[in-house]
Amino acid sequence: MSEEKEQELEQVFIREPETGEQAAPETLKEKEQEAEKEAPADTKEAEEGGEASADEKKEADKGGEKAAKKKAKAEKRDKAKEKIEELEDRVKRQMAEFDNFRKRTEKEKAQMFETGARSVIEKILPVVDNFERGLQASENAEQTDGFTEGMQMVYKQLMTELEAIGVKPIEALGREFDPDYHNAVMQVESEEYESGTVAQELQKGYMYRDTVIRHSMVAVVQ
Repeated sequence: MSEEKEQELEQVFIREPETGEQAAPETLKEKEQEAEKEAPADTKEAEEGGEASADEKKEADKGGEKAAKKKAKAEKRDKAKEKIEELEDRVKRQMAEFDNFRKRTEKEKAQMFETGARSVIEKILPVVDNFERGLQASENAEQTDGFTEGMQMVYKQLMTELEAIGVKPIEALGREFDPDYHNAVMQVESEEYESGTVAQELQKGYMYRDTVIRHSMVAVVQ
């Protein structure tokens, strides 16, 4: 027991000024018990307060950790979303470039084919002209033999194949002169046709699809 408690107990036995009587032992014992109860209560409250502060600190730390983790997850999710969008944009660009390349290649291929076809047709047309001259000469003869008939069959087959790939002769005789299709090499007088009309076709012209391969060589009425 501390000195303060002993002094307090000693003072209990001092006679009170008013009554002059000594305090009862029971009262002294009660006061001693109350004094002993007060000290542990204060200590207990202090301990409980300390524990509460520690718990609050732990809860605050946990809350901070959760907020930090949540923020980190959100940043990671945003970065992943940006990366996905970047990859999608790159794929779309590559697909667009490939589509443009495919269209350009197809166009170039078609142009090369058209150029090659025109070149071959231009070389075949003189052969056609010679066939026509030979057939015209044979028609002037009194009789036709097997050779002439064979030439006619070959000529017919050749023209059929040319027509199948899009080659066709340009109509000129009796048509109004058109510089887009006709090449006038001379002017003639005619009672049959009006002025500006094609009166003679000196050489056939041909078209390949919608393109003029060779203009018709014509004579136009004055």
